[in-house]
Amino acid sequence: MKRVATLFASALALVTTNAAAQDSNAPVSAAAAPATTPAKAPPKLIVTISVDQFSADLFAEYRNHFTGGFKRLLDGAVFPSGYQSHAATETCPGHSTILTGMRPARGGIIANSWVDLKTTRSDKTVYCAEDESVPGSNSIVYTVSAKHLLVPTLGERMKAANPATRVVSVAGKDRAAVMMGGHQVDELWWWDGKKFVSYAGRTTPPIVQQANDAVAARIALAQPAMAMTAFCSTRDRAIDIGAGKTVGTGRFERKEGDTRAFRASPEADEALFAMAAGLIRDMKLGKGAATDLIAIGASATDYVGHTYGTEGSEMCLQLTQLDQTMGTFFAVLESMGIDYQVVLTADHGGHDLPERNDQHAMGQAARIDPALNPKAVGDAVAAKLGLTGQLLYGDPVGDVWIDAKLPKKQYDAVLAEALKLYRAHPQVATAFSRAEIIAAPLPTGPAETWTLVQRAKASFHPARSGDIIIALKPRITPIPDPTRGYVATHGSFWDYDRRVPILFWRKGMAGFEQPLAVETVDIAPTLAATIGLKLGAPEMDGRCLDLDASAGDSCR
Repeated sequence: MKRVATLFASALALVTTNAAAQDSNAPVSAAAAPATTPAKAPPKLIVTISVDQFSADLFAEYRNHFTGGFKRLLDGAVFPSGYQSHAATETCPGHSTILTGMRPARGGIIANSWVDLKTTRSDKTVYCAEDESVPGSNSIVYTVSAKHLLVPTLGERMKAANPATRVVSVAGKDRAAVMMGGHQVDELWWWDGKKFVSYAGRTTPPIVQQANDAVAARIALAQPAMAMTAFCSTRDRAIDIGAGKTVGTGRFERKEGDTRAFRASPEADEALFAMAAGLIRDMKLGKGAATDLIAIGASATDYVGHTYGTEGSEMCLQLTQLDQTMGTFFAVLESMGIDYQVVLTADHGGHDLPERNDQHAMGQAARIDPALNPKAVGDAVAAKLGLTGQLLYGDPVGDVWIDAKLPKKQYDAVLAEALKLYRAHPQVATAFSRAEIIAAPLPTGPAETWTLVQRAKASFHPARSGDIIIALKPRITPIPDPTRGYVATHGSFWDYDRRVPILFWRKGMAGFEQPLAVETVDIAPTLAATIGLKLGAPEMDGRCLDLDASAGDSCR
């Protein structure tokens, strides 16, 4: 049985046909658009793409093999050493920096979730994109909200300057769509595990319904394995992760009805980009008097990285298919005759599973010692100090909270003993108290030169962050057992999780490559300059990047 090449072949064909009929007679092709004289006027549409877990290392590994959308972007301004400069290299904080221009310390998104021991609900964990005040909700079953993002996005600033601006945000995860879209959006849609959804009470546009119908029909069918390309076959090797399970040779075959496998496959991104193209068409984005913005959070690469790791056939097939999907998407925009500006980046990098790292000359890689679980450390502290009850809450990497009900003397004793235990563990690089982070200087200069405490400070918000911040040593994966769920992850202080590519492209621009470090918080002020948007308060953390390869300055 031959696998259908793209999930959204029929829907995307409809988008293409209608767009061509309405806006242009030009044929649709995934080939790069020809260069023209650089445009001086602001672009009519900003397209911001975040490829979840697309590290600078993956970009470097695959850049010479791209033939579609990525290849087009390589003709623009290429910053291969972009930084999600903060320590909390997770999805929610990373997406919050891209279009706010602010690090998590100011944006307030310190992690995917944090602990609030003072909340009245029984579940003390708060999800970054929820409204925990909704009765009966918890951090797993929640009402999606942007309330925790404390700063405006670029789209919100654009709307404030010109209400005619339309802002759309779509993603494979709610937190990606919310953190890039912000508090004021015209359309915001995310994949909830079974279909694309939005805030309660919103009318479902026809293209979203079409997308959901097409996805439901596709998921109902079993999918045979993708054809293995010659290039990807070099990565097609089984890695034993225990309990008779392996990764590294997957080809995205899927049983009928398996929504989880759909999410971690190229099909998910194909659906997302087709829906984005349909929204652009139906809303006539890029056709009005003001510049519009669409943010696209392509999440499948992250799910593939977590499920299979970053160096097997699965990631190879995922990225080569995403390359083609984006090529088709850009071709659709060309057929609509839209003057658009693209920026592509990622919310964080990623780290391959230690079992394959060990075979690939990285014997230092290891899985976390379960004894570093905060409850286990807290139990050890309780035994030492003669205390009872749970003392520590949080994750084995990142923020740890101390029981807020403790008297100050006991709190201080627990803090001191916990720091001592963490710092003595051979898998821990260091542990900081909140007082040490607050006292540390604000990070300045190139992101790769920041100290560990400065990286932690860039993620630290006094009202939300923990009492202790843990930094594991490099190449320690905070998943103790890969046979029971994900096999690989991210979230560390280290550059394999911090470094991401940042690519800008617009038809007619003279391309260049700058290998020195920049930050994802530089994206928003750079785009603002491109459209002539003056930025008032609050001031962004990032700086404008000059995209003019000549003596001119696009930041002026």
